[in-house]
Amino acid sequence: MYKALRPLLFHLDPESAHDRAMALLEWTARHPGALRLVRAACALDDERLQTRAFGLRFPNPIGLAAGFDKNAVAVPTWAALGFGFVEVGSVTAHAQPGNPKPRLFRLPEDAALVNRMGFNNAGAAAVAARLAALRASGAIQVPLGVNLGKSRVTPLDDAPGDYVQSLGALWPHADYFAVNVSSPNTPGLRALQEAARLDELLGAVTAFAAAQPVQKPILLKLAPDLSEAELAEAAERAARYGLAGLIATNTTVSREGLRTPLDEAGGLSGKPLRARSLAVLRFLQGLGTGLPLVSVGGVASVDDVYERLAAGASLVQLYTGLVYEGPLLLKRLHRGLLRRLEHEGLASVEELARRHAPPPGF
Repeated sequence: MYKALRPLLFHLDPESAHDRAMALLEWTARHPGALRLVRAACALDDERLQTRAFGLRFPNPIGLAAGFDKNAVAVPTWAALGFGFVEVGSVTAHAQPGNPKPRLFRLPEDAALVNRMGFNNAGAAAVAARLAALRASGAIQVPLGVNLGKSRVTPLDDAPGDYVQSLGALWPHADYFAVNVSSPNTPGLRALQEAARLDELLGAVTAFAAAQPVQKPILLKLAPDLSEAELAEAAERAARYGLAGLIATNTTVSREGLRTPLDEAGGLSGKPLRARSLAVLRFLQGLGTGLPLVSVGGVASVDDVYERLAAGASLVQLYTGLVYEGPLLLKRLHRGLLRRLEHEGLASVEELARRHAPPPGF
C-alpha cells in the first residue's frame, strides 16, 4: 500500500510531506484505539529479538534515529510501529527555528535525503514538559533517548554549559542521552569533535551526570567524515570519560557516488552512506574500547541490520529507510532477522552479539 501512496507524498515538497506525516503520527499517539490498530498491523513481538545495551533492555535492536521526531510529539506511535527504542531531537537548550527553507531534499534515485534543518526544535524545557507528561501517563513503552545539540545562539566556547543546561531540563525524563557534535548543519558544531573542545565538553557533561542521584547512559554521536585517527581519538576520549557508548554515524557532507545531481549544502543520509557507516562501525569495533556501538546510516534491509549486528553493533537505527520503505518496514525487518537467525543456527539477537563479540582482553 505504501508504494502506491509514496508517489502522492513525493509530489509534496519534502518538508511538507514530513510535517503531514508527523501530524498523523502525533494524532495517533493521542488515541489508544489508533495505537492498537497500528501495533496490530506493524509490530512484531518476539523474545528472540530482545537485547541489552548500556544497562537497558530493548525489545528489539532496531531504533528510530534522531531527526525524525525532534520535539517528541509521537513517541507512543514509534513503539506501535515496532521500533525497539526511540531517539528524539536533536534538542537544544534554547528553542530555535532552524535554517531557512528549503532545507530538506529527496534523492529518489539514490534512496537518500539531504537536510540542513539546523536543529529546529521547541527547546529543552518544552520537550521536557512533554516527556514528563508521557512518563506520568505510562505512554513510553520502549527505551527513550534524547539527542542533544548546541543552541545556535550559544558561542562555541560556551557549548559545554549549553549542553549541561539541556541535560538539567531533560535528565529525569530520558533513558539515555546522545551528545551530538557531528551534525554538519550548525556552524562550528563539528569543531567540538576536536580534542581540546571535546575534553571540555565531555568533562562538563560527565561531571553533571556524576552529580545526579540517578545515573543515565550518555553516548557520543560521531560524524562519518572523520579520519581514522580522529575517530580513534574521539573513541578514546569517550572511554576515558566513562561514556556508555558511541553512535556511528551522523550524516555526511560527501557527495561521492551520487546518481542525482544536487548542488545543495547539508548532510546526506540513506543508501549512499551505507558503506561508510559500516566501515566506521568496523573500525570502531576494532579499536577494542569495549564501548557499545549503535550503528546508523543506510540501514533499510534485513541484510543491513544483520550485517551491522554481526560487525559488532549492539543496536541499529534508521530514518531515511522509513521514508522510502514505509510503516511496514519494521515488521519486514524483524521477520527477516528472525529467519536469518534461524538460518545461522542462532537462538536470539543476544546470541548473535556473543558470537561476534571481541575476545577477552581484545
